[in-house]
Amino acid sequence: MYDTGSTAFMLVCTMLVLFMTPGLAFFYGGLARRKNVVNTMLMCFVVIGVVGIAWVLAGWSFAYGGDGSLSWFGGFDQLGLAGLVTNMLAEAESVPADTVYPTLLDVCFQMAFAMITAAIVTGSVAGRMRFGAIVAFIAVWSLVVYAPLAHMVWGGEGSLIGDVIGALDFAGGDVVHISSGVTGLILCLFLGGRKGFGLKSYRPHNVPFVALGAGLLWLGWFGFNGGSEFAADEIAALAILNTVVSSAAGLVSWLVTERVATGKPTLVGACTGLVAGLVVVTPGAGFVEPWAAALMGIIVAPVCYLAISKLKARFGYDDALDAFGCHGVGGILGGVLTGLFCVPELSWTEAGGLLYTGDASLLVSQVVGILVTLAIVIVLDLVLVAAVRAAFGGSLRVSEHDEALGLDVSAHGESAYPAFTGLDA
Repeated sequence: MYDTGSTAFMLVCTMLVLFMTPGLAFFYGGLARRKNVVNTMLMCFVVIGVVGIAWVLAGWSFAYGGDGSLSWFGGFDQLGLAGLVTNMLAEAESVPADTVYPTLLDVCFQMAFAMITAAIVTGSVAGRMRFGAIVAFIAVWSLVVYAPLAHMVWGGEGSLIGDVIGALDFAGGDVVHISSGVTGLILCLFLGGRKGFGLKSYRPHNVPFVALGAGLLWLGWFGFNGGSEFAADEIAALAILNTVVSSAAGLVSWLVTERVATGKPTLVGACTGLVAGLVVVTPGAGFVEPWAAALMGIIVAPVCYLAISKLKARFGYDDALDAFGCHGVGGILGGVLTGLFCVPELSWTEAGGLLYTGDASLLVSQVVGILVTLAIVIVLDLVLVAAVRAAFGGSLRVSEHDEALGLDVSAHGESAYPAFTGLDA
């Protein structure tokens, strides 16, 4: 018989993670300009459909199929989730000793991860990318980039990053945040800046939406990090506690940073600090002590603040809703800090953090794992962007007229606020 407690726990965690993608839609929708809010939110919602189908058809198989002989790829043996129900029935008759909940539950849990990761990418291209192009890109990206990377990190024995390199990623620093943030950066570099970028101030059009979205993400993240233990035990409790502590510290640290930098703390800043704190603790949620999680949240806020407020202006890339500045930068920092603060007894590889052991081997593995992740994602993204751009006639971007009109009307024939008749500055 399955462990009913862990099964129930994973069911709840799965639903919480699935809830994160609509939450991100509100977060991004609030940050977007009024004339692009429908398009921005729809890009998140379409991910549910596109990635949901792709995951069933091939994503799960590419990530977790095969016999483990390949370090970088799962296999083709579970395309269309072949045999899943048959295996479920067989498991129910005689549950394997190391199985605490049905395999099909893990399929859904991992699908939720694939969805939120792809949705994060869309924030970088808000306001200027052709809707068909982003749909096509996300569909292929989830199979070509995300699924193999998930195998390389979480594929168990023989996996390239998780086993061969020995890098730790409890809940998605590499797989989710670095991959999505870097992909968003590459897309926005190819697209170029929005009209007026560097000259106009693109203020969030609906701050309450931002707060609502951040709150939904915060709730879902407990399933995201807690569920990554795959059991209702003390490590899951630690991961949830660390998630609370780091996000709290990130929020406060961001407000302090904002107060020092501008003289005024903001609600958008508090929400961004909350999310940055969630991102940074993700790779180490089940590996570090609460005091370390708090320190991670304190450190990440000024780092991401500088990335968002200074780095974009310095290098001139238009990461519209700061997917790279928050998720990419925060994910990299979280991976490195895990190499410092990982409790040896909690490590999957038995290699502990530098602070505990005086041995830099885990820290080196973390850095190498991040560099390999960056290399793989960048190379595959460049190929994929070139292919999708060619498929769409050499351009991923909407026309100047459509961009000026706003994508809500030009691409979808909808308006978030039909009664609004003024000009969107």
